[in-house]
Amino acid sequence: MSYAIIGFGAIGQALAQAFARKNIQVSVAARRPPEAIAPLATAIGPTVTASSLQEALKAEIIILAIPYSGVAELASMTNWSEKTVIDPTNAIKFPDFTPADLGGKSSSSLIQETLSGAQVVKAFNTIPAAILAQSPEEDGGRRVVFLSGDDPAARNSVSALIVDLGFAAMDLGSLQDGAPQQCFHPLWAKNLILKG
Repeated sequence: MSYAIIGFGAIGQALAQAFARKNIQVSVAARRPPEAIAPLATAIGPTVTASSLQEALKAEIIILAIPYSGVAELASMTNWSEKTVIDPTNAIKFPDFTPADLGGKSSSSLIQETLSGAQVVKAFNTIPAAILAQSPEEDGGRRVVFLSGDDPAARNSVSALIVDLGFAAMDLGSLQDGAPQQCFHPLWAKNLILKG
């Protein structure tokens, strides 16, 4: 399985560190050219490779570590069919940091419509970047990452990746059932540890 992280801000770098800790290969891309982010990617670890956006979009599993508002720009850049997209975005209005009005839909379901053919799995959006950058092992347990998505096979693939990265995967089911619990809900911005 090939992995790419689109976006190399706080969330993108935190996720890249998670891949590096477990020696899992991942491409990282940003609006800046690869040579601009290469020194930081190299500093994170040898399994983290800076690439162009076009090259990163060839991966089988793509993590959107970009603002929700930037997702639409990616729609025409690749064929999204048969790709799994991990969505850690939160649809937030700035500067007041309140939920955007999405007409009763979840941001992930709208991303699935925007990236036609992709199987979207919401994950990694409930943990602040500073905590996500830390080791997922804490107090004898593993940090919980919630996920939801409409395609069971895509959920299974993302759940396996979450475990491979050292976290505990908690599957909340479909986007309709799970995504509302992951956004501006009691589960959001909590550092939950699964023991045993």
